[in-house]
Amino acid sequence: MYRREFLKLSALMGSAGLLPGLLGGCSAPPLPGSGEVATRRTVCNICFWQCAATLYTENGKPWKVVGNPKDPHCNGRLCTRGTGGIASYSDPDRLRQPVIRVSRNGKQTFQPVTWEEAFDTIAGKMRAIAREHGRDRIALFSHGDGGKHFQRLLQAYGSHAYAHPSFAQCRGPRETAFGLTFGEGVGSPDRTDMANSRCIVLIGSHIGENLHNSQVQTLMQALDQGATLITVDPRFSVPASKSRHWLPIKPGTDTALLLAWMNVLINEQLYDRTYVEQHCSGFDELARHVQPYNPEWAYLETGLEPALIRETARAMAQAAPATLIHPGRHVTWYGDDTQRCRAIAILNALLGSWGRPGGFYQQEKVDLPPYPAPEPPGPERDWKAIVQGDYPLVSTGISNVLIDHSVGPGAFFKGWFIYATNLITTIPGIRSQLKQAAESLDLIVVVDTMPAEITGYADVVLPECTYLERYDDLRNKAERTPTLALRSPGFSPRFESKPAWWIAKTLAGHLDLEEYFPWQDYREVLDWQLRQVGSSLAEMEHVGVKAFPRKTPVYFEPGKTVRFNTPSGRIELYSQHLAGTGHDPLPKYTPPERPPDGFFHLNYGRAAAHTFGRTINNPLLFELMPENTVWVHPSAAAILRVGNGEYVRLKNPEGTHSNRIRVRITQRIRPDSVFLVHGFGHTDPRQRLAYGAGADDAGLMHNIKIDPVMGGTGMRASFVTLVREDA
Repeated sequence: MYRREFLKLSALMGSAGLLPGLLGGCSAPPLPGSGEVATRRTVCNICFWQCAATLYTENGKPWKVVGNPKDPHCNGRLCTRGTGGIASYSDPDRLRQPVIRVSRNGKQTFQPVTWEEAFDTIAGKMRAIAREHGRDRIALFSHGDGGKHFQRLLQAYGSHAYAHPSFAQCRGPRETAFGLTFGEGVGSPDRTDMANSRCIVLIGSHIGENLHNSQVQTLMQALDQGATLITVDPRFSVPASKSRHWLPIKPGTDTALLLAWMNVLINEQLYDRTYVEQHCSGFDELARHVQPYNPEWAYLETGLEPALIRETARAMAQAAPATLIHPGRHVTWYGDDTQRCRAIAILNALLGSWGRPGGFYQQEKVDLPPYPAPEPPGPERDWKAIVQGDYPLVSTGISNVLIDHSVGPGAFFKGWFIYATNLITTIPGIRSQLKQAAESLDLIVVVDTMPAEITGYADVVLPECTYLERYDDLRNKAERTPTLALRSPGFSPRFESKPAWWIAKTLAGHLDLEEYFPWQDYREVLDWQLRQVGSSLAEMEHVGVKAFPRKTPVYFEPGKTVRFNTPSGRIELYSQHLAGTGHDPLPKYTPPERPPDGFFHLNYGRAAAHTFGRTINNPLLFELMPENTVWVHPSAAAILRVGNGEYVRLKNPEGTHSNRIRVRITQRIRPDSVFLVHGFGHTDPRQRLAYGAGADDAGLMHNIKIDPVMGGTGMRASFVTLVREDA
C-alpha cells in the first residue's frame, strides 16, 4: 500500500444541487435591480490582470460585477471571465470545510475537522519535520495574492523556499531574457505601449483569446489608428485574422525567423543606428553572428518565403521606433526559450523600441510602505545553492526543480504548502513524479477555493473564501500610471471558508509566531498603509481605485544617457552574464524535433471564456464553453478518416490517451499540427460540471524540454495522433 493514497472528496461535498439562479430554473426570477441594491469595491481575481470592479448585490445576493472606469487595467470594461467571476461565490462545488487525511480499517480517507484540529495537525507535522530535518525543509508553491501570507508564515518559521509556477511554466524565459538584455523584465501587466504603436508583431501570442484586458483594448486602439499587425503562428488565431501579415510558421522554428529578421535589419542598414550606438553594447558581435541566417536559410527551417521575411522586416523598420515585437506571456515552449526571448529583446533593441513611444514604457508603482512588523529571520542555509545551483541567473524558485528535490528519502524538502495552484495540470509530465513526491513528503497542505486534483495528495485541505468574500493586499502594480486598487468583501465567507490572511495568522499562533502577524484584522494593515500615502481605507472603499502622480518620465528623455542594470550598464546584445555562466551569449537556434509518422505537433492556447483550468466549473462560464475541441486540418482529417464534430481521443507516442474530444476540421491550422484550448479534461468528480469535459493537453505532454538557462519546462515539443472512438 502506498504511504499516501490519492483520495477524492466526493462524499464530503454536500448534496446541494446546482443553483437555479445560475443555470436556469422553473420559476421566473424578479427583474434584476428591483430589490435593495448595494455596491462594494473589489479587484477581480479570475486572472492575474486584476481589474478593479464594482460588485452589485441585490437583497444581499449576487447580482453583477462591472469594471471600474477609473482603472487603467480595464477602463470600466471587464472581460468575459471577469463578469462571470461572480459565480465563483455561488459555485455549489466549492470547498466548504477543513479536512485531514486519516486511516480507517486499513484505508485512507478524508475526515472533516474544525479549523483548530486542522491547525494542530499541521503544526504537529511541521514541528516533527523541524526536529528531524530542520526548519528550512518546507516549500511553498503559490499562484495568487494570498500566497504572500503563507510565504511570510514559512519564512518566520525558517523556510524560505518559494516557487510560483507562473515563472517556470509561463513567463520565466522572457523575464530572464529581458533582464539579461535590458537589466529589467517586462513586468505584469506588461509594459507594452501598443496604443501608440505603428507596427506590432505577435509571435505565438493570442491577444484577444487570452483577454488580458487593457492589452486587448490597446491593441484595438492601434489597429483603429492604422497600425500594421504581423502575427507569427502555426494557427490562424483571432489576432491573425486582424493582421496585415500572417506567417504560418513551422512549429519550433521561431528563433530562425527572428535571426533572419536581424540579418535583414543589419545588412540593409534598417536598424536604429543612433539608438544602438547610444545605448547598446555587443553590436559588432551580433552583426557577425547573424550573417549565416539570411531569409533563404530561414525558408528551409520555417517554411516562410524569403520575400515575406524581408517584407515584414522592412515594415517593422519603417514604423520604428513605434514598433513592438511583443514579448508574449506563456513562453515556455521548446526548451530553448530564453534564447528565443533574448532574440525578441534584441530585435526590439535594434528597432529602438525600449523606453520609446509605441514600444515599451518605463513602469512605476506607488511607494507603499509595508506594515510595521518584525522581519522574518534569514534562512540558515542557502536553499537555492543547494536545490537549484545549476540556474544561478534565476532569483526565484523553479517549481519543477523544487519537486525534483522532494522525491526520495534523501530529498531536501520534507513538506509542501500549495496555495491556489493545481500542480497536476500546471506542470507538464509531472504526474508520476508527484506520486513519488507524495510518497516521500511528511506533510502536504493545500489551500484553495475549489476542489482540484492536487488535493488528492494532501494531508490537510483548507478552504479559502473567494475574492468576493475577503480583503487582500492593495493592488500596487508597476505600470504607466501608479495606482492603488482595493479588494473588499461583498459577502461574509460561505460555509467554513476563510481568507488567506486569517489562515496564515491563526496557524502562526499555533506555531508561536504571533509576533510576525501583529494585526487583529487585515483592515488595520490596509488602513495604515493607505494613510502613509495620503488616503484611507474609508476613501478606497468609496472610490476603489486611486491614481498617484508619476515621479519619473514615461519614456527615455531624448539625448539623455541611460544607465541599465546590466554588467556593462548598457543594453547587452551580447550578454556578459550568459557568457560568464557558460551559456551562448547570443541567441542560438535549435532545430525542433519532427513528429513520428502519423503524429502531429501538439499546440494549445487560451479561450476568452476561461482562465486555464480554474474556471471550467464556474457555472456561468461553463455555459459559454462547456468543452474544448481539437483543431485538425482537412488533409490530416482525411488521412485519419475523422469527421467534423466526431468524438475522438488523443494519444501520445507513449500510449497515453485523453478524454474524448470533438474534432473541429478547419484550414486555420497547419496540416502538421493540431490545437486545443488548455484547461479541460478534469478527472476529479468533485467538480461536477468540469469532470470529464474535453481533453487535457497537459496529461499528453511527454517530451518536456528543460531550458538550460532558467530551468523552465518546454511544453510544445510533444506529439499526438487521433484515435477514433469506434477504432
